[in-house]
Amino acid sequence: MKRFIVILLLSATNLMAEELKLVLPTQNHHLFTGELDRFYMYVDRNFEGEVSKPWQGGSFGFVRSPRRVDGKVVMTRFHEGLDIAPVKRDKAGNPLDLVMSISDGVVAHTSPISGRSNYGRYLVIEHEWEDSKVYSLYAHLAEITVAPGDRVKAGSVVGRMGYTGVGLNRTRAHLHFELGFLMSRDFQGWYDQYFATRNYHFNFNGMNIAGIDVASFYLEHRKNPELRFSDFVLSRPTQFKVTIPAGGEEPEFLARYPWMKRDGSEAAVSWEVGFAATGHVISFTPTERSVPKPVLTHLRPSDINQSYLTRGLIQGEGESASLSTNGKRLLSLVLDDFPTSN
Repeated sequence: MKRFIVILLLSATNLMAEELKLVLPTQNHHLFTGELDRFYMYVDRNFEGEVSKPWQGGSFGFVRSPRRVDGKVVMTRFHEGLDIAPVKRDKAGNPLDLVMSISDGVVAHTSPISGRSNYGRYLVIEHEWEDSKVYSLYAHLAEITVAPGDRVKAGSVVGRMGYTGVGLNRTRAHLHFELGFLMSRDFQGWYDQYFATRNYHFNFNGMNIAGIDVASFYLEHRKNPELRFSDFVLSRPTQFKVTIPAGGEEPEFLARYPWMKRDGSEAAVSWEVGFAATGHVISFTPTERSVPKPVLTHLRPSDINQSYLTRGLIQGEGESASLSTNGKRLLSLVLDDFPTSN
């Protein structure tokens, strides 16, 4: 009987250890009160002669650069994170908000020199969730108070809000915050193929961290504290799928995020990779279809040009749609330098 009780206690302890501790990165909690105009930092917009300051421009997704297409207003620019407004300022208008780690983790990267990134001063924290590494990014900081290798807890102060980086001023000071996963362990090799500038950030360059809809994740996790990160990602709508030759081995991406593997053929001749409209991976499904090179095999129908819906990753319409040059580059990153010349 005592042994049975001990086993139950250990099981309960393990379940508690797996529960995700998740906090917001600043004291601004208006995401949870529904006062979104107080949570997000607005953007300055001048569209068709109308000047406005929409808070929506600080949220995640296709929320910027409006364009009228066939009589409809379409947002054509993707914003990969959340721009969180300050709740405290000094007399000069400088933000005073402290920035905190959203969960337990280890500081993976800091960039204390503002001019080395559009993010300004920023840092990345690595979190171990479900035996996978998930990354949170905190940008436009005035100050970074941690160093790579530091262990942090949920709520640990890691810096102070600022307005470093490109296109910001004191009035629009905010924290740019992202949450996502690493696209490749060989980012530098990919980067050297397409860029001549120096990469100061190695694997923690923002282009190598695929951001998810983090506000929706917070809201759904608040409703259901048992929600796992993997369940949230797998539930995202799939905008397009690309089938690739299997090559004899599972993609290295799956070694890092095994929960992305869906049920399919036991002997994979190819992999069908599902992508969200924003370009982050949702799933890998083994199939028996034989393809000599990557082929677009699924595209969610829309009466809006797919280029606008996929940040230019897809070109063309209907049966003539295909991966654009940028789409092929994205695929090569996910698959560790998969050939894109064809």
